[in-house]
Amino acid sequence: MAAYDAICFDLDHTLCASTQDAEALLESACRRAGCEPFCTPADLRAAVPALPTAETDREFYDNLFTEVATRAGVETDLATRLAAEYLEARDPTAVEFRPGAEAALERARERGRVGLITNGGRGTQTRKLRALGIADAFDVRVFTEPSAGVPPKPDAAPFERALAELEVGPDAAIHVGDSLHADIAGANAMGLDSAWLATDGDGPRDHEPTYELASLEAFETIV
Repeated sequence: MAAYDAICFDLDHTLCASTQDAEALLESACRRAGCEPFCTPADLRAAVPALPTAETDREFYDNLFTEVATRAGVETDLATRLAAEYLEARDPTAVEFRPGAEAALERARERGRVGLITNGGRGTQTRKLRALGIADAFDVRVFTEPSAGVPPKPDAAPFERALAELEVGPDAAIHVGDSLHADIAGANAMGLDSAWLATDGDGPRDHEPTYELASLEAFETIV
């Protein structure tokens, strides 16, 4: 087992998951937008790596549904309407811990400094942290804030900011996340060890993590 001075976590799909049914949420948004479903939750997730950097949640979902609409050959005007309905139906506070997440976070806090590096705006992500009761569980929290010079992972900026505030070097830290594209590629490029939470795959294996975990219940085996 490696000893780390700092352990960083992703939030969505790593420490927590939405309790809203993804298919039902999408179907409801389509119904309210007056259109037939033209994509699946898996399609939405697969499109994320192709998106440009967004300044707001609304811009992110406009970009997301425009991308999947383009891939499906659907009018992009419809995508904008659907994005608005989807965002309206989403509840950031409807979250629960992933299996082993609470114990992993507690173990990390026992071993040293702990950071959060999450793709998402401060307002939305903080609501999730409060709902989980872990708003104060991190020594450093880094949110996506492009206007403040913090674009989303895999960009180096959020990792650089976290390491600077944690006062550790890349060789003394590890980042834990579920996305090969955002978490593992970003951490690897910065020289951090990385642990991939391999829940449902993430496309081609273009980036190799230092560790691969079936769930955070195995977190103690790597620290």
